[in-house]
Amino acid sequence: MTRKLPALALIAPLFCLLWGGAGCSALGGHRERKIPQYGMIDPNQPRELQMVSLPTYVVEPPDELEISVRPVLLEIPTTTLIVRQDGVVDLGFSGDVYVAGLTLDEVERKIAQHLAPIAAQKQIREPIQVSVRLINGNQSKQFYVVGTVTTQGKFPLTGSETVLDGILQAGLRSNSLPEKAYLVRPHPAGGPCTVLKIDWFGIKDRGDTLTNYQLFPGDRIVVPGGKAPGLLGTLFGGG
Repeated sequence: MTRKLPALALIAPLFCLLWGGAGCSALGGHRERKIPQYGMIDPNQPRELQMVSLPTYVVEPPDELEISVRPVLLEIPTTTLIVRQDGVVDLGFSGDVYVAGLTLDEVERKIAQHLAPIAAQKQIREPIQVSVRLINGNQSKQFYVVGTVTTQGKFPLTGSETVLDGILQAGLRSNSLPEKAYLVRPHPAGGPCTVLKIDWFGIKDRGDTLTNYQLFPGDRIVVPGGKAPGLLGTLFGGG
């Protein structure tokens, strides 16, 4: 004689499958692991309302530079050039100049030195003047947001961004845990790491600027996440 299974015994596994396990802890006894909070709070770090100027800008690919040269007898018109992947700018018939790793002032001096033999060959005795400007902000300077966010990746850094800007730009998901977020600052290989704790609720709800750190080139904001919502959670706006 065949026994009929209770309806609940048939429905419960299907419910857990659709719901993705969220809310099924009573049935399966599963508990989500606790996510730790990394980092320490450093009150001496630059932050919102107490920002500092970024270090002297260093040119890197793919920065875009506007270059002007005097005297006009050198026949180098004002032009906009992109620093190539090999670190050089192409001055056309006047040759290539390696500029990666230099400040804008150093780029001006190096181009002037590069053009000096050309000016001598053309018997130009006027002093060579070079002006180099950065175009379209600072394309080679970025920060990163990784983890459980809507958009992982790198974001352009203009010098005034904070942790709050970074997280809002990346966007939070329904299972994001910004209260566990932290900031990692790059360091030389083998050097001590800098991991800064982020008080998300303090920043967002209380306007506390203590951990709304100013971002610097290469900074990584890490946003942990909980278990992703299951199918039903997604269908009903779970993200």
